[in-house]
Amino acid sequence: MLRNGERALRIGIIADTHDNLPNIDKAVKKLNEEGVELVLHAGDYVAPFVIPRLKGLKAKLIGVFGNNDGDRELLKRRFSENERFDLRGKFAQAVFGELKIALVHGDEEELLKALIESGAFDVIVHGHTHAAEIYHKGKTVIVNPGEVCGYLSGKVTIAILDTADRNARIIEL
Repeated sequence: MLRNGERALRIGIIADTHDNLPNIDKAVKKLNEEGVELVLHAGDYVAPFVIPRLKGLKAKLIGVFGNNDGDRELLKRRFSENERFDLRGKFAQAVFGELKIALVHGDEEELLKALIESGAFDVIVHGHTHAAEIYHKGKTVIVNPGEVCGYLSGKVTIAILDTADRNARIIEL
């Protein structure tokens, strides 16, 4: 489903890392093995000491805040220490050719529902529930990668999105 001149991109999707450093290391390793060029983090890093742990990523990282993120100013500072990292606040929009992606944490349920119902995005990425799922609403693909921390579900999961066919898959680590 690429348009003329568009290049396929593999995007890694993570959320809810919640300070679990060993699992963050596993996620970084797997994302690098998958050859992703961009990673979207849907929030809940929790503490700023998590951010340097993500520096092993070979890809660019775009993130948003989650409801459990503590010292937001220090989180911003840690993000700014890596030229490939970009922390956007509570919402991020990424556009690749004609593909529009929205990134939110998902704790504001009314906002998430409005984004999904709007049909304005090709892909909506969120976390918060810690439940990995991929579903469609019209032309929109909604991706929740689950949780890297593994605290609620007992599963450590990430997702990979291929922009060539707009298919996403959950990977359990």
